[in-house]
Amino acid sequence: MDRTPSSASTVSDPTHRLTPVVRIAPAKVNLTLAVVGRRPDGFHAIHSVMAPLALADRLSLAPASGRRDTIHVSGADTGPEEHNLVLRAIAEARGAVGAGWAGGPGAPPTLAARLEKAIPVAAGLAGGSSNAAAAIDGALEAWGAELSPQERLAVAARLGSDVPFFLAGGIALVEGRGERVRLLTGVRGGGEAPAILLVTPPVQVATTAVFAAFDAQASPASAQTRMASEHLAGELERGLSARQLLDRAGVLASANELLAATAAVVPGIVAFRRALTRLLGRPVGQSGSGPTCWALYGRLEEAQETSMDSARDDPSWPPPPCQQAPRPRNTLSRRNPSPSIGGHAHDSRGHLDNRRTGGHRALQPGDRRRRARLLRRPDRAGSVDRGAG
Repeated sequence: MDRTPSSASTVSDPTHRLTPVVRIAPAKVNLTLAVVGRRPDGFHAIHSVMAPLALADRLSLAPASGRRDTIHVSGADTGPEEHNLVLRAIAEARGAVGAGWAGGPGAPPTLAARLEKAIPVAAGLAGGSSNAAAAIDGALEAWGAELSPQERLAVAARLGSDVPFFLAGGIALVEGRGERVRLLTGVRGGGEAPAILLVTPPVQVATTAVFAAFDAQASPASAQTRMASEHLAGELERGLSARQLLDRAGVLASANELLAATAAVVPGIVAFRRALTRLLGRPVGQSGSGPTCWALYGRLEEAQETSMDSARDDPSWPPPPCQQAPRPRNTLSRRNPSPSIGGHAHDSRGHLDNRRTGGHRALQPGDRRRRARLLRRPDRAGSVDRGAG
């Protein structure tokens, strides 16, 4: 029997679309990360200022004819399909929608997902969580379904601690396990936005292993890290100039409670960060549980020049990703912003005077080739264990 829908039903049923739903899933960077306690459910409570970056994966979703959702991943090995967060997100969203979609009654149909990875895996950039948030939003559009802000947040929280942040769509203060997200004004000003240089050593780090190492540490959580995080959140709430943000790079680089725990899991990462700090001539921080390191720059072109210097010195080494720094975006929450998010996402462009280098020696011309070797082989420069989990 010919089951091809009529033109009328094709228009009314969003699942009969000619083109797939596409979502851009950005990476994130933690400008601060304080661990403020252990919750009754076993998760850690955090206080973190997080920002989405231009570095992003691309997710496409289209109706499928099979009985189960499928995914094709290119660009990186994301592990077994049964553990893929995109498929879990689609299933969770389907369960939350139930029969409440344009083609109901009955559950929404299966989807075929295509994920193009650009964000390094297990690198402290929350690529998997961003993919999950993109899948929630994309699946709802593919089905022509709606969920309330509270329902979206509940679905996101079941998938992972970082997923709610990506539903917010901008630089934000993240608290609790990660479910309390409040958008911040961000960086104000009318000039060029600051930029961030990301350097990811070739080693994957499991967040669970880092938090286990954190729990095993004898020293308590640092009140100084919490104060730095609260101070930055307050300043970004009011609106911080780009110059002020760069001037705080030295404080922010050390405002991550997981630095020592990551070093316990990945021997040599401290030496690697120190070498980067010396060679780049500016403070170097760590995103999340690592191992990705970041450095703030006044202009995108300046960060790109630093990156391309390495490529010119050694063509076999691709330059590390160089991305626009904290700039609110609203890709994932166009229709239903999260209920736990306050404030409004403003454009965070700002002119940045980049004369300050945090007191570190600036790079000299003779450092270029050494820098290229450092970025290509961090195991030699910092004894990073490639096999650490």
